[in-house]
Amino acid sequence: MHTAIHAAPMGTIQGLSVADAIQTRRAVKAFDPDYKMTGQEIERLLSLAMLAPTAFNIQNWRFVLLRDPALRQQVRTLAWDQAQVTDASLLVVLCADLKAWEKQPARYWRNVQKPVQEFMLPAIHQYYSGREQVQRDEAMRSCGIAAMTLMLAAKEMGYDSCPMDGFDFDAVGRQINLPPDHAIAMFVAIGKGIKEPFPRGGQLPLSEVMIEDRFA
Repeated sequence: MHTAIHAAPMGTIQGLSVADAIQTRRAVKAFDPDYKMTGQEIERLLSLAMLAPTAFNIQNWRFVLLRDPALRQQVRTLAWDQAQVTDASLLVVLCADLKAWEKQPARYWRNVQKPVQEFMLPAIHQYYSGREQVQRDEAMRSCGIAAMTLMLAAKEMGYDSCPMDGFDFDAVGRQINLPPDHAIAMFVAIGKGIKEPFPRGGQLPLSEVMIEDRFA
């Protein structure tokens, strides 16, 4: 993808502030099934998501776009018949390549000076080699960051979204021919919302979730 991403003023995403995008983003369940996003919009959205950080810059997320209506319907049956699976303009199955760290890792650092490459490439191998749980944990962290980036970028573009994990992961993996060295993290449904979400259920007070230095 080669969509140009123009710089916006610090603290804003074009016309919508980052704070506004965070505050107004909600998990929307009802989408206009007839609304279609343009190819240019989808490319821009994914280009922004690809700027999400990953450890060692291994970029281990993979964005599977479900476009086939028949496949979408099959996946809906595996997702508790949730309407957003078929009705959203875009359904992203956010996956991770668990072995991205060992697949030509030099390409992740091709634009830096040689001393940096000589440090980073052995460090990647040392950090991930033989550590299956670390590989999976890192993949889930990376996909979570990418999902949030997708949803905030979608909000800035005037679209609603819904992160989803209510589906049969193994069965969906079979539907999309998920490689054995990949894992599904979640779905992200994106489109034009047609129904207001429920009021926020109730946010915990900051005093309960902020811990200074260590737990008591």
